[in-house]
Amino acid sequence: MTSEPDEKTFAGDARSPSGEDDRHPALVFLRGELLAAPIPLEREEVTLGRALEADVRVNDARASRMHARINVERDPKTGGARYLLTDLDSTNGTLLNGQPVKEAYLRDGDKLTVGEHLLRFELLDDIDREYQRQIHRLLAHDELTGLLTSKSFFSELRRESARAEAEELPFCVLMMDIDHFKNVNDTHGHLVGSQTLEEVGAIITRALRAGDVAARFGGEEFAAFLLKADCAQGLVAAERVRTSIEAHVFSAVRRGAESDTGETLRLTISVGVAAYPDDARDPIQLVELADTALYRAKNLGRNRVVAYCVPPPDLKPGDNQTSGPR
Repeated sequence: MTSEPDEKTFAGDARSPSGEDDRHPALVFLRGELLAAPIPLEREEVTLGRALEADVRVNDARASRMHARINVERDPKTGGARYLLTDLDSTNGTLLNGQPVKEAYLRDGDKLTVGEHLLRFELLDDIDREYQRQIHRLLAHDELTGLLTSKSFFSELRRESARAEAEELPFCVLMMDIDHFKNVNDTHGHLVGSQTLEEVGAIITRALRAGDVAARFGGEEFAAFLLKADCAQGLVAAERVRTSIEAHVFSAVRRGAESDTGETLRLTISVGVAAYPDDARDPIQLVELADTALYRAKNLGRNRVVAYCVPPPDLKPGDNQTSGPR
């Protein structure tokens, strides 16, 4: 039975006291992969679920493929918008403020539970929406390089691998590690080291195509996945990253230092490549295989690209891992 909107239910025209339309409905993730991300609800119908075709995709095993729906209606009395939440006969149900519901009108601040994900229905003005976007960016991106964090990288990778499987498209994963980076910190200090990592992140971004996704895994290790790219294309992109790092002249002086001696340093990077579906179909396994290829590159002398599917001719049997420093 549908609960009727009461005096607290949002059923107006979302106008501010000044009479301007400046508040917009949105779902804000409070728990889950898209933490703090505001999802606008400005269509007449929005579906939530695990399926690729869902408008708001919830990458959660406890969520049904098409889990719930939100419809915009017009209040017959006021003519303003009101928002009807409907559970689509989901396996584990939809909770509204902790209670299972089949249908209910949403109020500003209501909390929805879909699988393990918790979302809040909010009416946001432009300042609120920008604030939520900035919070999400801070949580999803590495503060130093601006690249995705490893957690966000895996979330995006799982999402895109599901799409690639559905559309039968190839993609590649790159694992990258700066060679002997410890020497930079030991010789020039950690502030120069951080400055150098920031530049490396920018170089990797420029070397990849628009639409490719890069991340910093921590320390001097980076990762990327390349959409609609087979193994050969992945090797080309990886080599572009490698040569760009090798050719770049990094400053060995801290930015803003009182005396700039003009001292510089050079770096190299090793890259491992794994391809979907040739090497594996599971996205986590692809990362592991790309990391195995990275170890091979390290064993072969560093400053090179190795694909998991193409064992190097000079790799000795059993040399898939290295115990030495990266």
